[in-house]
Amino acid sequence: MDERGSRLSIFPLAGAILFPRSHLPLHIFEPRYRALVADALARDRRIAMIQPRDQKEPPALFDVGCVGRIEQVEALDDGRYNIVLEGLTRFRMLCEIDVTTPFRQIEASFAGFTDDAVQPPLPSVLRADLERESKRFAESRGYVVDWDAVGRLDDESLVNGIAQIAPFDVAAKQALLEVLTVPERADMLVQFLQFFRLEDDRDGGATLQ
Repeated sequence: MDERGSRLSIFPLAGAILFPRSHLPLHIFEPRYRALVADALARDRRIAMIQPRDQKEPPALFDVGCVGRIEQVEALDDGRYNIVLEGLTRFRMLCEIDVTTPFRQIEASFAGFTDDAVQPPLPSVLRADLERESKRFAESRGYVVDWDAVGRLDDESLVNGIAQIAPFDVAAKQALLEVLTVPERADMLVQFLQFFRLEDDRDGGATLQ
């Protein structure tokens, strides 16, 4: 990929973050995003996921997102799609492009992200902390989890999977996306799992925003 000036079609979706080598299933029903998927399928199958900063129309965007490639697609009879994106690399938005398409497009840079590099393993203590805090968080929320299957995941799949599905607010999700390495993300996850669990116990809800 070119490091600068890459044109990306974006899907702004709060709470939905994609990481390199992770997968994100999406149900596409809005006409503008059905057009986005159709356009991506006709070109390079790439869609850029990015979180909105607010609830305005159109919403402002965070600076960092992740490009995904449509790995699986199911085209429904009524024009909707079920797709699965595979994460490729993160990007930093440079500017939004004035376009006539119903979906938004941006110019982005991939500089500063080494998402094709092999990630270092988690220290055993950090892995144990993450699994312990995940169990505590799940128990506090009443979630049913196959912990044997969780224990068999490699470090990157475990960290990014928790970051994707954890019911954190938009600001926390964005912080997890932007941290550079998997061990740093794991350490941040442990802190977030503790914070949100303890705040839930105190007053029934918490937010970093």
